[in-house]
Amino acid sequence: MNVNPAFGGDPTTEQKETYQHLSNYVDGHFVNELPTSVFGDPSDTLPANNSSVSEFADRDPASPIPVYTIDWEQIKSKNDSLTWLGHSAFLLNIDGKKLLLDPMLSPVASPVSFVGINRYEYSEDIMLDIIDEMTPIDAVLISHDHYDHLDYQSIVKLNSKVSHFFVPLGCSAHLIKWGIPEEKITELNWWEETKYQDLTVALTPSRHGSGRDPFSIDTTLWGGWVILGNKSRIYTSGDGGYGPHFKEIGNKYGPFDITLIEGAQYDQRWAEIHMLPEQAVQANLDVNGETMMLMHWGAFTLANHAWDKPIERALEEANERDMNIIAPMIGETVLLDSDLQMPSTSWWDF
Repeated sequence: MNVNPAFGGDPTTEQKETYQHLSNYVDGHFVNELPTSVFGDPSDTLPANNSSVSEFADRDPASPIPVYTIDWEQIKSKNDSLTWLGHSAFLLNIDGKKLLLDPMLSPVASPVSFVGINRYEYSEDIMLDIIDEMTPIDAVLISHDHYDHLDYQSIVKLNSKVSHFFVPLGCSAHLIKWGIPEEKITELNWWEETKYQDLTVALTPSRHGSGRDPFSIDTTLWGGWVILGNKSRIYTSGDGGYGPHFKEIGNKYGPFDITLIEGAQYDQRWAEIHMLPEQAVQANLDVNGETMMLMHWGAFTLANHAWDKPIERALEEANERDMNIIAPMIGETVLLDSDLQMPSTSWWDF
């Protein structure tokens, strides 16, 4: 495994010694705030989760997903904006700073191209090649080191374009092995925050896990991010199950103009580490989000349900709760200072 650089690196002995004094690090592994099972007892899962057992039809799109042609001039403008790149990858323009969130832009979620989960086909190529078109990136923020969030090929290609990287504790080992200078990396623990070019950046808890091989399970931290600018307040949850941490985040950092909430790869087998769409809606309410966008879909099939079922369930729940939710096309830029509303048509019905 060490021969393939995509597996990443390991935290140093000095880092591990530092982590030993942390409350969320026990016996060489990071732990969740609540007892959490990666694979729970199916009999203990919520009734709302039962549908995931039988939803095997349409797990992949029947044809290439329609993709919006990226408007680079709009992204370069002074307006705060957000552009979805599929799954949990976003390009955020805030206070004139360009931030990339979990830029997984490779065709396969795997350390090797010949084995792994293939990305859906799109109507046009907006993956690794778009890095060549990107304006210089001020910062990349990584939620955790799973392959569908921290991508070797994307990071290597971004290296020369990115000024700084923000990662949870331990994840710097991967980036350093891939050639990112140590001085360009900031590691944070839960509830730690820092200033970056007048932005406030904070790592918040999530209920999940980490690891890029069987020997590195939970040796690096995971989390969500709070990004506060002069006009816009953004929260991205990272991966994770539902828990009381959302209300804590809302109490400390809310309200948020827009939230990016994971809730689209659900399965009764991992109910404690991935949310249902309905739980994602509740999480947005907990953190006091004005507008929510569901993420973790539109790129890979990781669970046993129709590929577009999560957004349909999230929309239904949001409507019942009288909560604002948006679902722009992949590649489409939304202006954060505009009236964020759902389009009149559902682009995924093609």
